[in-house]
Amino acid sequence: MKTLRLDLQFFSGEKTEKATPKKRQESRKKGQVAKSQDVNTAVVLLAVFLFLFFAGGYIKDIIFRLFQHSFQEYMKLEITESNIQMMFLEILSEIVLILAPIMAVAMVAGVASNFAQFGFLFSTEAIQPKLEKLDPIKGAKNIFSMRAIVELLKSMLKISFVGGVTFAVLWNRKEDIIILSQKSIGASMITLAGLTVQMGLIASAALLFLSILDYMYQKYDFEKKIRMSKQDIKDEYKNIEGNPEIKGKIKQKQREMAMRRMMQDVPTADVVITNPTHYAICLKYDEAKQDAPYVVAKGVDFMAQKIKMIAKEHDVVMMENRPLARALYSQAEIGEAIPEEFFKAVAEILAFVYKTKQKI
Repeated sequence: MKTLRLDLQFFSGEKTEKATPKKRQESRKKGQVAKSQDVNTAVVLLAVFLFLFFAGGYIKDIIFRLFQHSFQEYMKLEITESNIQMMFLEILSEIVLILAPIMAVAMVAGVASNFAQFGFLFSTEAIQPKLEKLDPIKGAKNIFSMRAIVELLKSMLKISFVGGVTFAVLWNRKEDIIILSQKSIGASMITLAGLTVQMGLIASAALLFLSILDYMYQKYDFEKKIRMSKQDIKDEYKNIEGNPEIKGKIKQKQREMAMRRMMQDVPTADVVITNPTHYAICLKYDEAKQDAPYVVAKGVDFMAQKIKMIAKEHDVVMMENRPLARALYSQAEIGEAIPEEFFKAVAEILAFVYKTKQKI
């Protein structure tokens, strides 16, 4: 028996259950989400090379203008401190015109790829310094862990993919590369730029394909990390809903208080309709409170006997009517008026009760 109990405790501690919404929210607050850095890299590279593909003419014009201005204008100027400053600022402004759009595209693509993976998230806990990260023993364990092996295999796969597609592009364009020496400088630069953009687009697409597979793995690994044991779920439920034993005691106290209030109202009833042993229904008619007679208290078995005992002590009239008692108990709640179908029967009983009281 003891062994069976230990086995149950062991299995209840295994993290086999999916994380609850509360657990996921807590992990998210800590910055722990399913994320693939490869998706960011691939999307940024693809966006940049797409921008170069469509805006290549704009960048080419700026570069040619920069070189032309440098060799035609700056070579004629006398080298002075003011001239150097002026040339530096002009060249810097041209470089900004080239790099600013590329950096803006990269930034937007990076934000978009992160948002697509886990939505909007701001967490300072992920960037807080932790001394445990400097632990050499833990660092050595991470180096030789299964995750490190997976990352190594991923890196080898990425290098193989990118190297393969790059070689395929160069092999298909080998004739253009061979005749580069026979072209002018401008034509050679255009060919090389086109070749670079083509290789970048294909390599980025290959990386994007691999990054989707990596994201699926990261999602699986994240779900595995945040798994919970049955005991964890029970503890979380207790923290959210409160201890079931305490809640049960509170409900019991509430029932006892309601019962005491109901028993206190029994002496105010006009009549108690009984079964006679199993049911007891206390009715009262007060025009100021209800347009019809309403239920003051009701009970079955032991509670019915207690109601009748209190009613007897306070001289409340008791009338035996088995079908009416059963029907009222099932269809009328405490504090509510009786259903309309019972008006006639109850009116006759109350009329008899009032006559009896007047005679007394």
